[in-house]
Amino acid sequence: MHSNGEFSGGMGSDGDVDVLAQLVADAEGAADAARLAQIREVRVLAAAGVLAEKQAAGASERVKAREMALRGIAAELAGVFVATDRTLQRRIDEARDLVENYPVTMDAWEAGRIVRGHVRVIQEVGCLVPVEERAEFERVAVERCEGERPNRVLEALRMIAERMHPRSFTERHEEAAAGRCVRVQAGPDGMSDLIATLPTVIADGIVDRLTRQAREIINARQQADAADAGVESDAESAVGAGSSFVDDARTIDQVRADVFSDLLLAGTPALDPTASGDGDGTLGAIRAHVQVAVSALTLMGQDEGPADLAGRSPIDAATARELAGNTTSWDRLLTHPVTGTVLECDSYRPTSAMIRLLRARDRHCRFPGCRQPAIRCELDHTIAASEGGTTHVCNLANLCKRHHDVKHHTRWHVRQLPGGRLVWTSPTGRVYREDAPPPLVAFTIDEPPDHRGDQAPPGAFPPPRSLGRPDAPRGTAPPF
Repeated sequence: MHSNGEFSGGMGSDGDVDVLAQLVADAEGAADAARLAQIREVRVLAAAGVLAEKQAAGASERVKAREMALRGIAAELAGVFVATDRTLQRRIDEARDLVENYPVTMDAWEAGRIVRGHVRVIQEVGCLVPVEERAEFERVAVERCEGERPNRVLEALRMIAERMHPRSFTERHEEAAAGRCVRVQAGPDGMSDLIATLPTVIADGIVDRLTRQAREIINARQQADAADAGVESDAESAVGAGSSFVDDARTIDQVRADVFSDLLLAGTPALDPTASGDGDGTLGAIRAHVQVAVSALTLMGQDEGPADLAGRSPIDAATARELAGNTTSWDRLLTHPVTGTVLECDSYRPTSAMIRLLRARDRHCRFPGCRQPAIRCELDHTIAASEGGTTHVCNLANLCKRHHDVKHHTRWHVRQLPGGRLVWTSPTGRVYREDAPPPLVAFTIDEPPDHRGDQAPPGAFPPPRSLGRPDAPRGTAPPF
């Protein structure tokens, strides 16, 4: 946890900031021009698909005739776009689907409310939604996308789409899980890809454990380097001078791959620098960490709606209940009845309660656009302790290492408002608001409780939006 907020670099002078401001203004103009060009391209490609349909009308073998017409038109346009006709044919189909089936999204894009990345996410997720529900999905999706990065909304839109699907996520997951498998795909130069198709929460846990083990090896390597250089270090007793890790230059990806191979072939990493000494423990003792938010109704079996695997995707209710039953510690979250923002975290095993609350509240790095999970972030004092900032949840937020450094060593500034809302100001004065993301399984109610009416200022509580199926259960039960 860093407490030093001293500025030490990033932008050298006010003149540099003025130059950056002009670059930002130019970038805005370029982005707007690119958006209009992208929209025009989509409409041209969609019109090409309609033309192919028209050319095939009345043909005896209509399916084959349409395919041939589409191939001919795609080949013509491929010369203009300098691409293959196969690529153009796929893009024509995607463009026609977008124009004909997502009119609300197209209107929002043309109005500048969303960007191309948002459109891709809406179209990708929208295929899960029944046709009769798609207009409502588009409306909610566009509202979610406005002012937010595309990578941040994908998870939320998936959850909305799952709630609107006519079949429960649990039922579909059971069918999909029957296809789990492991396969090898041969590659060049004596390499192959080992591919395992697994439930998402299992795959995420495997990667997390491999990452933690790889970091232990890399940390031990750094300690060994310091010891061999004659630096006084605890590494002397842990790994010692002359360790085989001194010349180890593997990247974290390479270490992860090696540990993965060792675990499958031998049951334990072949090289374990933490087997003795005062490290965090042997690699075999490291366990995977995943962060899941699941509603109380789902835990009680009264709702089969998906749970939220933070930073990844929905998971089925049965898996969430199994995880809740097997875990040694879990937190009860009290959420705002309307906005869903985490207000309080009641730990049933109250160790490091403040860290657990902030992880539950933030879910990921709180720098604009970043989705690094909170379990891999660092806690930062919004107001540095050296400047009188308190070590309290109202003055702490999770930042990944990269953006923690940006805050402390550039002219980016941040202030924290009640409810965990962060307001970032860039070196050129642009302001970005970062709200604490509510768990996607939070329930809403139709009207705020009456007892708040006398205290709440006008407009303090925005009207709730229905994010699920019309028959989705409602209530004020806090998510667990």
